[in-house]
Amino acid sequence: MQFAKRLREPVMRGDVTCSVRIWQRPRVKVGGRYPVGTGEIEVTSVRQIEFQDITPDLARRSGFLGVVDLLKVAKHGSGENVYLVEFVYHGTDP
Repeated sequence: MQFAKRLREPVMRGDVTCSVRIWQRPRVKVGGRYPVGTGEIEVTSVRQIEFQDITPDLARRSGFLGVVDLLKVAKHGSGENVYLVEFVYHGTDP
């Protein structure tokens, strides 16, 4: 799972712990670990949601200024299903 460059630092700090993705089907699985920066995220939850579930609060929790900002980058490919992916970041010790 990849993040826009501007989101990588907030993810690694633990400020961003969820992501809204628009896919055909889930591309990550619960328990899966995916590299981010010097560490990795571990997916703790993946669930399908509706477009109307994307609130300004959820957009901010995902690292965006608002819903419109989130929707500009959330769509990946030809997908039409909306997923909320929650995760924790595990950094590497220096």
